[in-house]
Amino acid sequence: MAEKEDNFFKAEEKLSTGESLAQFIWNPRTKEFCGRTGGSWFKILIFYIIFYLCLAAFWAVMLLIFYQTIDQRVPKWELGESRIGTNPGLGFRPRPRDKDVESTLIWFKQSENEHSWKYWSDNLHDFLSPYQKSSLEDVDRGAHVDQCLGTNGTNDVDKFCFFDINLISNNCSQNMDYGYRRGDPCVLIKLNRIYNWRPVPYTKEDLANYKDIPDLVRNNYKDNLVYITCEGENAADKENIGQIAYYPKEGIDFKYFPFRNQPGYLSPFVFVHFMKPTPGVLINIECKAWAKNIKHDRMDREGSVHFELLIDGF
Repeated sequence: MAEKEDNFFKAEEKLSTGESLAQFIWNPRTKEFCGRTGGSWFKILIFYIIFYLCLAAFWAVMLLIFYQTIDQRVPKWELGESRIGTNPGLGFRPRPRDKDVESTLIWFKQSENEHSWKYWSDNLHDFLSPYQKSSLEDVDRGAHVDQCLGTNGTNDVDKFCFFDINLISNNCSQNMDYGYRRGDPCVLIKLNRIYNWRPVPYTKEDLANYKDIPDLVRNNYKDNLVYITCEGENAADKENIGQIAYYPKEGIDFKYFPFRNQPGYLSPFVFVHFMKPTPGVLINIECKAWAKNIKHDRMDREGSVHFELLIDGF
């Protein structure tokens, strides 16, 4: 009997809870929906509309003020004041496939089969496409490129010096598949862009006293050139890397600096031609840029770049 009474009161309690919920949602006696009358809901709706409009207006005004303080072309902080700093790194092309984005290995098979090496040749061709579209005709039309004859740069901050890829040896050309079909590949080396950075030449005293400067730089130094050198990282790598040539020359002319975010700017570069690398051997390669204000740190890859080269034979 007691058990039946408990069940009765539980059922009555559930019924009361359900009625209370229904009454909360809509109370016919007070004409309230979810505890508020129509007038109350209208007032709170108006309040939040005004509140969010004011918030959006405040955000828009602050954003407008912020944009007045920055320049779309000139960074607010330059060189030593910026996070990038004053020491440029180096980049290389061709880059591995997107699925191997963290890899630095250039790996292909010396073969007539295009499937093995064509990706690397195409990757270089895609990178060089803007250079092939740029020509002296752009100079004649008064575009943002200057001919810059000789070693002098341009005095116009809105222009950059024309980098003529026609001066590059045919060994590192699209017609020769940049050497990948033959097994003597060309790798493009460029300096990473730092706004308003200018290279500083070595003095005679620097060349005599700085022991880490390689003979290629020391013996043939020209004070208007950022030299680029590549070599094997270890003894075995140096033995297997073979002869190296640099196109169009062994460095980058000072006249191509500084980079000032000029429209259409094209970074100068050096093609490194590995003429007889040993096939079937993984070769670790380190390339460095040389100027007085370029410091080298292998751990942080400052002033240098690392990649590996592996060429499978026929």
